[in-house]
Amino acid sequence: MKKLFRLKGRIQNYAWGGKKFLPELLGIDPRDIPYAEYWMGAHTNAPSMVLSDNVERPLDEFLREDPDQKLGSEVSEKFGRLPFLFKVLDVHDVLSIQVHPSKREAEKGFRLENEKGIPLTASNRNYKDDNHKPEIMVALSDFWLLHGFLPEDRLMEVLRDNSEFSELIPVFEKGGYKGLYKYVMELSAVESDRILKPLVERITPLFKSGKLSKSTPDFWAAKAIDGLAENQALDKGIFSIYFFNILKVPKGEAVFQDAGVPHAYLEGQNMELMANSDNVLRGGLTPKHIDVSELLRHIVFEATHPNIMSGTLEKDGKERIYHSPAPDFQLSGIALTEGQEFHCISRTTEIFIVIEGSALVAESDSSLDVKKGEAFLVLAGSDFKITTEQGVFVYRATTPC
Repeated sequence: MKKLFRLKGRIQNYAWGGKKFLPELLGIDPRDIPYAEYWMGAHTNAPSMVLSDNVERPLDEFLREDPDQKLGSEVSEKFGRLPFLFKVLDVHDVLSIQVHPSKREAEKGFRLENEKGIPLTASNRNYKDDNHKPEIMVALSDFWLLHGFLPEDRLMEVLRDNSEFSELIPVFEKGGYKGLYKYVMELSAVESDRILKPLVERITPLFKSGKLSKSTPDFWAAKAIDGLAENQALDKGIFSIYFFNILKVPKGEAVFQDAGVPHAYLEGQNMELMANSDNVLRGGLTPKHIDVSELLRHIVFEATHPNIMSGTLEKDGKERIYHSPAPDFQLSGIALTEGQEFHCISRTTEIFIVIEGSALVAESDSSLDVKKGEAFLVLAGSDFKITTEQGVFVYRATTPC
């Protein structure tokens, strides 16, 4: 059975995406639209296409034909499907404040919304599938994000240093993270604007004159509301920008985000690998559906102490693995210089994408020439080699087993 295939991902044109990075990576002529994400996986919302016998077929359909052989019996029995979704992201504008549910809660929420008859495509749908969505990202450029609540002393410092938030100090002292966040998220639009408008009036001129640093919440709050109409209600997501850790992740380093950790991407490009899910509970900075009560049910209300990971370089010095506690996936980067070779026997279905350079991938009696922006798929039991004449860098998505 053939085990090596070209893979064509799916572009998602979400409004927050940039217009240059993904077209340049993928070698396509850009239109005047945002290119936000490039999906490589078997999620039913946007399955990748497998080129098999000169015919393109959806990856989910392709894998269902013989899951034990293609995924490997261990992964097939444990997950019943390709357990991960691999993406390239270009974040130009601030994404929504969000949190992802646990596996148990995703199954419960998906079942309940099905029983209520809410269509999967409905704008007010919270659960698109029955899966959890832990995720890991590795930066392709300097990447900025919000990641979990600030430690208690630093959050109290934020409340004290911004006079607009002074009335929130006793709320935090009495109710902790949950009491504070619940309080601001449940404010009426009138009350929320009463607190936020003086803040916005203070930081907007500083933003427009280039006097704010990206390391400060003032910068991202001002960027998030830049261009709003004067009488438009302010988004409560601004509170989150001040309450959460602001991280700058250098190129090649990674961050893992588990269920319950509130977060938002702010700016930059990254590789993202997650469980095979599209479940997102949103809390602001988005025109999409926001369900505050559901959001509050799933947030872990505790301080997050960020762990920016450099990854572990394997003994041969060619593959850097970014380990995480998620059983669904493992992300790594493979760097080969002129004349080097990477040899592996896959235990499950794996997806690769070339970020720089070009290579020859050979498996049994089949081979592929691949270059920047191209993806390929290997099936379980594939004994394959990647070789390069001029150098290549690829990212690899697999399942630890």
